[in-house]
Amino acid sequence: MQHRILVLGAGYTGAVAAGRLARRLRREDVAITLVNAEPDFVERVRMHQLATGQDLTPRPFGEMLAGTGVELRLAKVTGVDVDRRTVAVAGADGDGELAYDTLVYALGSAWDAQGVPGAAEHAHEIAGRPGALRLRGRLARLDAGRRVVVVGGGLTGLEAVTEIAEARPDLDVALATRDGLGDWLSPAGREHLRKVFGRLGITVHEHVAVAGVEADRVVTADGGTIPAAVTVWTTGFAVHPIAKATTLEVTGTGQIVVDATMRSVSHPDVYAVGDAAMAMGPGNKPLRMSCASGTPAAWQAADAIAARLTGGKLPNASIRYFNQCISLGRRDGLIQYVTADDRAVRAVLTGRIAAVYKELICRSAAWGVANPTLGMPTRRRRVTRERAAAGEAVKATA
Repeated sequence: MQHRILVLGAGYTGAVAAGRLARRLRREDVAITLVNAEPDFVERVRMHQLATGQDLTPRPFGEMLAGTGVELRLAKVTGVDVDRRTVAVAGADGDGELAYDTLVYALGSAWDAQGVPGAAEHAHEIAGRPGALRLRGRLARLDAGRRVVVVGGGLTGLEAVTEIAEARPDLDVALATRDGLGDWLSPAGREHLRKVFGRLGITVHEHVAVAGVEADRVVTADGGTIPAAVTVWTTGFAVHPIAKATTLEVTGTGQIVVDATMRSVSHPDVYAVGDAAMAMGPGNKPLRMSCASGTPAAWQAADAIAARLTGGKLPNASIRYFNQCISLGRRDGLIQYVTADDRAVRAVLTGRIAAVYKELICRSAAWGVANPTLGMPTRRRRVTRERAAAGEAVKATA
């Protein structure tokens, strides 16, 4: 009997987890199915580039998964029953239900309007391809001299506002941030950021809380307004709501609570990776939603599943941070080196070299998804019949 492994979501973490499992386990022992609503991989870290008119390299899953043994099921996940071990899906072939022995939940996150009046109706987002393409069309129709306001001073906001300002120097581009510009960075990092903003002509509204978004302006909490022909909302992400509707133990925001191997603390046959998981890192701090923590979490989950199925040694490497990579347009960047628990240190890399560094990081992340079974030991471990049957493997002691 084959052990059925179901992976939900084919973003960076889901695709990497599926490919790594295929490399670790024998095809005759396991059936790995990757469920995703789209037929090709979306490089989420490049959505600000797509929004400014750049074309991205197509990465169809049919080519990426060829020869791996991973089956792709094109469908949208509509529900998960972790007590019955089934997943409800809707696709071109109609509604259906998929059964599993081990589930890898990697549905990720989407943009979060945070309940701000008018944000969902009037603001653009770049958390996914549809939103980035809508913004792309809007920017293409925007006349010179019009104001674009990016709300949110985190990594996504910094990359979006600098990309727009560089691609469209004829526009009046501004950033509105609740805190100071790059105030989590080192002094050298903040200095470089302000230098780039000055060179690109970006207006910065610091320590501004946005209370509403209208068709032609942003309304601040103190009653002020910032004119905006286009508003881009980058204040954070919200996880997919499906997990919160299950009996899984989740946080108040809907993230699945997991242990060090990314296994659910309430349902041992479920693993969660990426933005969907609440995992603790160095200093007992939650890992932030990012590729930097999501991909290592996918490795951890895949290796743990393989170990439990084959009686191997569980992984014990902790997930830690090394740097924060920020693109500031196509010709500039900022690499902020950090402690293991993500606090900035003095060292930074800036300018053209940093831009090249960030580009290499993005390419390597996409390469890891497109080549999920390369760069690892070739010997697949055999799953015993007893462990493959009826999900018994997940009951093994951690």
